[in-house]
Order: sequence, then C-alpha cells, then structure tokens
Amino acid sequence: NALFSSEDMTWTTPQNLFNELNNEFHFDLDVCCSIYTTKCRNFFTEETDGLSQDWSGHVCWMNPPYGKYIYDWMKKAYEESLKGAIVVALIPARTDTKRFHQYILNKAEIVWIEGRLVFEIDGKPILDKNGRPQPAPFPSMVCIWGTIK
Repeated sequence: NALFSSEDMTWTTPQNLFNELNNEFHFDLDVCCSIYTTKCRNFFTEETDGLSQDWSGHVCWMNPPYGKYIYDWMKKAYEESLKGAIVVALIPARTDTKRFHQYILNKAEIVWIEGRLVFEIDGKPILDKNGRPQPAPFPSMVCIWGTIK
C-alpha cells in the first residue's frame, strides 16, 4: 500500500536508474531526501528544507514527495534552473496537471520511462503480498531543467 499513499516518503529511486542518471549528470546535491534515502554527499532533508535553500551552481538530484507538495517542488526546480542550477527530477508522468503545464512543458527536457518503476525501501524493492516486486501504480518520467555546460 506504500505506493498508493503519500504518507510514507521513505521509498526511494531504484538504484540502477539513479546510477544511470548520475553517470550522465554527476549530481552534487540531493535536494529532498532523508539521511537514509539520500543519493548524494550533499543533501537537504525535511529539517533543512530544500524548498527554502539556494540550489544555484549545483547539479541537483530530485525525487520529491509525490503528495500534495509536489507542485512546490516543480516550481522550485524551474525557478532554480533560471538561477543556474541543473535539476534532474524523477516524478509521476501526469501530463494533465497544472504543474506539468506551468513548470515542465516547454521548460524542461522530458525523458519518458518505459514501463512502471519498482521503488525501493532500505535499498530493496517494494514487494507485493506474494513477495514479487511491486511496480508503481503510475508511469514515471525524468525532467531536466537547466543547461549542462
């Protein structure tokens, strides 16, 4: 049930997907994570509030909470890219949302992910009741704001 709820923010990016993106972008800041889920040496947690921090000059990894505050994270990613940050985000592929039309469409490069991701908890895939990997109930995409120099 974790995948159907925005209550639990401990599920993380599949490591193989992160590794592939990190090999291309060389992230130096994880902008929204916990100390247990961070993918980078430098990071912002809920306590240090990435939404209120300056990301400029960084190559940022972002797998934001998928709940009601995702709009704020999309807005922040776009705004920080205007200040010089490169922001790469893994988000649900919901093209019908206000956030998609305001902060992604024609503002970010979009990479569509084929199939459904299997997110992780503590470095292990989320499993269904039969012990099989549980794909997310939604498609995902990677959005890239900013220009790589």
